[in-house]
Amino acid sequence: MSRDALKTLFHPFETGVIDPPGEGERVLFLGAEAGYRLPEGFGASIASVQPLRPLYRALEAERADVAPVVTGEDYDVALILCGKHKGENEDRIAEALKRTRDGALIVVAGGKEDGIQSLKKRIAKFEWDGDHLPKYHGVAFWFTRPEDVTDAVQKLAKVPVRVDGLFAASPGMFSHDRIDAGSELLASRLPRDFNGHAADFGAGWGYLAVKLAEASPGTKGIDLFEADHDALEAARVNMPANAPRMPARFYWFDLTSEEPRDKYDLIVMNPPFHEGHAAEPALGVAIIKAAHKALKQGGKVMLVANRGLQYEQVLAETFKEYGETCRNARFKVLWGKR
Repeated sequence: MSRDALKTLFHPFETGVIDPPGEGERVLFLGAEAGYRLPEGFGASIASVQPLRPLYRALEAERADVAPVVTGEDYDVALILCGKHKGENEDRIAEALKRTRDGALIVVAGGKEDGIQSLKKRIAKFEWDGDHLPKYHGVAFWFTRPEDVTDAVQKLAKVPVRVDGLFAASPGMFSHDRIDAGSELLASRLPRDFNGHAADFGAGWGYLAVKLAEASPGTKGIDLFEADHDALEAARVNMPANAPRMPARFYWFDLTSEEPRDKYDLIVMNPPFHEGHAAEPALGVAIIKAAHKALKQGGKVMLVANRGLQYEQVLAETFKEYGETCRNARFKVLWGKR
């Protein structure tokens, strides 16, 4: 079932408040998600952009024209479906301004949890021609692309971050502006004498993989699996920059539905427990089970989790042995042996 913000986005076209783009016109859809129904008269071609692998695959299953990164220019219309990160939402508007023609229509929609009201107010300060329409617990607002977008793009485009002066990251990625405290705790407990093949499940921008390379330089190689295409691209930069001697491979992967082809002696991870906006501990459980399948016999998984998450049950059900390495006020480091 599609989330309400997706219905909010197409509502102005459904009601005739905005004329739908017709045959021969080109639409750029940023943050696209599957499950929408095109309003009557919406005959334009749609180029969808979705960097998150599960959402990308859902669009692919609907035979949408979808890519993980933006390509093309001079689009007639841009649609923007907001997510939960302010910097990423603003950056999508900047991207739409860069990729559309002068006079193009740009439509933005999101729910309260996406910060849509504050985003609408921020864009209103540019005083572009437009309007808005609330529906389905959210708001759609739209405006006409001005001729000169230089100032707006500069103000809205996300600024890359250097974490600890060592790691490249940017808004929208998990823990994009600091080292996550849970990952840091796990990094402090990584083995110092490991010499097998390792993987980082949910690698983000590569922090744990780099730390494993530092702790155990004899590691034969590390494979990084990550569902966020943008974060994986950052990891491609951060691994050679911080662990230049460590062989590394990078996989844009949905570990809940795609199975790695190789088997590993060690898997490290800080499993996500949010899917979209909702807390979903089952996501972490699914990735723990995926790790069990991807381990060699006798292989080990090491993971960090919020203390309140009861991953011990799935470890007990799935692994031959399991235990806890340490904990602090917020996190615990657990392990399981196949």
